[in-house]
Amino acid sequence: MSVEHRRTSAVVTLTTLTGEPLAHTDVTVQQRRHAFEFGCSGFEVAAADPQLQDLWLGLFDTATLPFYWGRYEPERGRPRREHLETSARWFADRGVRLKGHPLVWHTVKAPWVDQLPMADAEELLRARIRREVADFAGLIDTWDVINEVVIMPRFTNEPDGVPNAITRLCANKGRVEMVRLAVDEARSLGSLPRLVLNDFDLGPEYEQLIADILDAGVQIDAIGLQSHMHQGFRGADQLLDVCDRFARFGLPLHWTETTLVSGDLMPAEIDDLNDYVVGDWPSTVAGEQRQAEDVVAHYTTLVGHPAVQSITYWGMGDAHAWLGAPAGLVRADNTPKPAYVALRDMIRGEWWLDETPARTDDQGRLEIGGFAGTYEIGTPTATATVELTHATPSDTVALA
Repeated sequence: MSVEHRRTSAVVTLTTLTGEPLAHTDVTVQQRRHAFEFGCSGFEVAAADPQLQDLWLGLFDTATLPFYWGRYEPERGRPRREHLETSARWFADRGVRLKGHPLVWHTVKAPWVDQLPMADAEELLRARIRREVADFAGLIDTWDVINEVVIMPRFTNEPDGVPNAITRLCANKGRVEMVRLAVDEARSLGSLPRLVLNDFDLGPEYEQLIADILDAGVQIDAIGLQSHMHQGFRGADQLLDVCDRFARFGLPLHWTETTLVSGDLMPAEIDDLNDYVVGDWPSTVAGEQRQAEDVVAHYTTLVGHPAVQSITYWGMGDAHAWLGAPAGLVRADNTPKPAYVALRDMIRGEWWLDETPARTDDQGRLEIGGFAGTYEIGTPTATATVELTHATPSDTVALA
């Protein structure tokens, strides 16, 4: 599938701070970030081994950080803001875009909420949404606003037997009003965060939910699509079918959680991935080669679809992989797998502009071309950045 529609060009005029054109000047041009969001979960990265940090930063530019209510506020009134803020600032200081995941979910929620009357649980949930959006405004402005709503009102898998407060609330309100609650509270402070509706259900129920919430006037900013491919790569045809079905709503598509294993595949008869429990699930030589081929096909297909705006790989390394699956791009010893190398060769290779010499003409102009994104233009003594987009055929920037 072609990704050429991601490329663009612009004529940039360079000037001094006083507005004089920098004619016949030697400069370098270097890409700093993609406009397309190439993301990865960043749960452990800020405190990880420097080798893993370098591998993460050498490939990704967008991080998802965990705001699961039960872990963020295990004790009522005592959120773990400092730890998350430290991680968020570590990424932000390195130019990484951030997303919080999730504001509302019926799983990994605060167990102390389950004991409360429904009205109290609802008010605390509303307050929790406002608090996180306010506390991290300007640092994290993209959120998975509500997670897995399709299954939410009928979710029953509670090991302690206590009725799930979030499930009860959703069953009482209905899915549409539950989404409205999350969206309204997240936007109530006027900070206008970007809100993603996220789900693993890629079928008709999710399509109907999206249609229903849009018909009800609930405005989300992107549609989140999960795809943990522990049972094998979906294939390009299925990916394109999913993209086409959800693109009809006219919203950007975010593939928010994607994984591909580098070991034995999970048996096809397993319905709920959580039900597959094995003592050891190693990465294998053959599995790593398959993973590398699949990750190239996966990313090429999705980047090639014009509705897709973001892809997030779910788990950088095997050391903290979801369900213990060998789904990381890096082994447990922090050495990169072939899939990491293959993905880097695309994202920071074929689809990237390394430092390249250029020279302005007699009016201080030069043409920049490449994947849409942020580019830095520099001389030995000054630099400037320019956003290369399809909507900006020309720009003027001053080097400082």
